[in-house]
Amino acid sequence: MNAFLTSSEVAELRAAFPYFAAIDATDGSAPAYLDSAATSQRPAVVLDAERAFLERSNAAVHRGTSGAVGAATGAFEGARDLMAEFVGAESSEQIVWAENATDALNLLALGIGEANSGNGVSGSERFHLGTGDEILVTEAEHHANLIPWQRLANKTGATLRYIPVNEYGVWSLDDARAALSDRTRIFAFAHVSNATGFHAPVRELVDLAHAVGAIVVLDACQSVPHIPVNFSELGVDFAAFSGHKMLGPNGIGVLYGTAELLAALPPARTGGSAITKVTMDAAEFMPPPLRFEPGTQPVSQVVGLGAAVRFLTEVGMDRIEAREHELVTRLAEGLAEIRGVRLLGSPDLSQRVALTAISVEGLHAHDVGQFLDERGVLVRVGHHCAQPLHRALGMASSTRASVHVTTTEDEVDRFLDAVRGAQKYFGVEVAA
Repeated sequence: MNAFLTSSEVAELRAAFPYFAAIDATDGSAPAYLDSAATSQRPAVVLDAERAFLERSNAAVHRGTSGAVGAATGAFEGARDLMAEFVGAESSEQIVWAENATDALNLLALGIGEANSGNGVSGSERFHLGTGDEILVTEAEHHANLIPWQRLANKTGATLRYIPVNEYGVWSLDDARAALSDRTRIFAFAHVSNATGFHAPVRELVDLAHAVGAIVVLDACQSVPHIPVNFSELGVDFAAFSGHKMLGPNGIGVLYGTAELLAALPPARTGGSAITKVTMDAAEFMPPPLRFEPGTQPVSQVVGLGAAVRFLTEVGMDRIEAREHELVTRLAEGLAEIRGVRLLGSPDLSQRVALTAISVEGLHAHDVGQFLDERGVLVRVGHHCAQPLHRALGMASSTRASVHVTTTEDEVDRFLDAVRGAQKYFGVEVAA
């Protein structure tokens, strides 16, 4: 097997995605889909897995003793096993199903808040926060990895601090070293930025954070779909990511945690299936992960996500990483040749994963996005739920192109041509 995915292999992969065969742009050519950082397209095996479960195997998991319930529960827990192996968890009990990464991060922050409110479980005193304690984030965070910590700080009296970004929108190991102190209790940051593509040095950051006794929370939304990830080797305490960005269904995501910390984390949501005993005055809860999954489960979504994990594993995450690095390098180098384009993120392309975001001098990002859309190039425009980062860079919005395993060189080149076309169409004059 080649280390890199060949063009013919990518063509075969694209053929497995109904989306790429079913939609034509207005000019008759296939659309260039460069918006996988927002949501990825799904291969037929994922769609088929969901449909097959709903048509032939649908049952409520972990309820009753029928064979149908047993089969559904087996499919549900089998997907959990697959996910645990995919992200390097030591046990499938470290994988908690959530609605998405945003939900997972809220589940964690709200659970810590429950511990502080006295609704703890055995060992949850380790999550106690108060005046003098600090929660550390970065200025580059996605809102989902910022707002839950803002609210937790407000509830507990802890102080929310942040590591500022530089002129490229990135931060460094030295910045983290300067910000961490023995007051830091939680350090939350993105593995890969959804605006700059910056790939954080997680293992080194974990060592720094653990040296001062801080818990590390990793937003892995833009890393798990694109590069090999092993949370045990990285040493993170918690991590969150979404299924729909990794070729899986909407409505399903993951909260990963170490066995020790998940056992000490109180549930943020409660109800049936999460309990061992209930009286009219109190409840006792199941061990993780079921403690965090009350109510009826999103079973077909979990089954579909399991199929996505199998698909990515069969292609090979090492090969996907190598392929996407070639594409994002082609993107970044092409953009660097266009005068009047500012590329967010470090010029060091070795630190960039899967995406580029730009501002075009003299043009609003929405105008650029509309022009690209009319030419069948689909990208994301706006602040990408990272307003503080854009504000720090002196802009309100940017235009983001992101790649995935199905992206072709032709799609990248069409994006670059369309950016040049936008400058020409709107009559932008760029100084030499």
